Amino acid sequence: MPIKTVIIGSGKYLPELIVKNEDFLSNEFLNEKGEKFPKANEDIVKKLQEITEIEERRYLPSHLNTSDMGFFAAQEAIANAGIDKESLDYIIVAHNFGDLQDHNRKVDMVPTLASRIKHLLQIANPDCVAYDLPFGCPGWVQGMIQADYFIKSGDARRALVIGTENLSRIADPHDIDAMIYSDGAGAVVVEGIETDKAIGILTHKTRTDTLNHAHLLNMGVSYSSDYQDDTLFIKMNGRKLYEYAISTVPILVKETIEKAGLDISDINKVLIHQANAKMDAAILERTFKLFGHKEWPREVMPMIISKIGNNSVATVPVLYDIIIRGEMEGQEIKPGDTLVFASVGAGMNVNAFIYKVPMN
Repeated sequence: MPIKTVIIGSGKYLPELIVKNEDFLSNEFLNEKGEKFPKANEDIVKKLQEITEIEERRYLPSHLNTSDMGFFAAQEAIANAGIDKESLDYIIVAHNFGDLQDHNRKVDMVPTLASRIKHLLQIANPDCVAYDLPFGCPGWVQGMIQADYFIKSGDARRALVIGTENLSRIADPHDIDAMIYSDGAGAVVVEGIETDKAIGILTHKTRTDTLNHAHLLNMGVSYSSDYQDDTLFIKMNGRKLYEYAISTVPILVKETIEKAGLDISDINKVLIHQANAKMDAAILERTFKLFGHKEWPREVMPMIISKIGNNSVATVPVLYDIIIRGEMEGQEIKPGDTLVFASVGAGMNVNAFIYKVPMN
């Protein structure tokens, strides 16, 4: 009998510190040449909110780190699944910058965050393999795809897939894009079950475009001379990234849906990376048009970016956990629903998987 990969538990961690848009009014925003913008900060902040819909975001307190957030989300997911932590075969941790100390932006990835989180969870089982997955913002979705491979091959029965990211400490405070970034973690436990039913992860697809797009997201020096030249921050070519996303994500999502033998009308929810509200809306509109639909129902794409910002690999699992726990007004995931999980980010990478919620 075929093995299907299903989600049996989820969890999240969002820092308590809320940073609102008005908190950036005193920032000195500069362009790539280190020059001040002619517009007032009030206008800059207002414009960013209009495009992204971000009103506030979460920042990690100084005494915690990226692996701590992943640990908190993992604890919650394991408890929600009601399993023995020693029964996990894999711990896959998606992130991009490792642990970043509040006073030092140097990337720290040895040991891996997965090993640190396994240690914090106090899992003794040596057959529980823990590893990191740096794959840009699509890292958590790719971790789910890898877990599906492990489970369907018979190599694993259970896996813990975590997305944890601390972007606030790697963002240039003089870069307008710094207002987009936030911190957080999300996690799920997946399990393989034998069944003939079409449930769990049905299909998936991933693409990587590097010839002309490898450096749309990269590391670069601050726009201000206040920082030493060797201090690197995350940098983004927002316009080209937007163009890339709206031209590639709809095609890949369509291919993934059709690979499952489904139509867009069969999809109940699209859980997409919370990067930019305007961009996500354009992606979904184009996806529906590829299926011959001129209009698309807004409720099919729940958005939480207004309150949490863009925390990279954490946005999709956090969004899932919020909805599945009934914490989002007007949104629910019901047994029998068919979901699309999708993301786009540094690489450039795009991925998606189709998920059928079990009836029981």
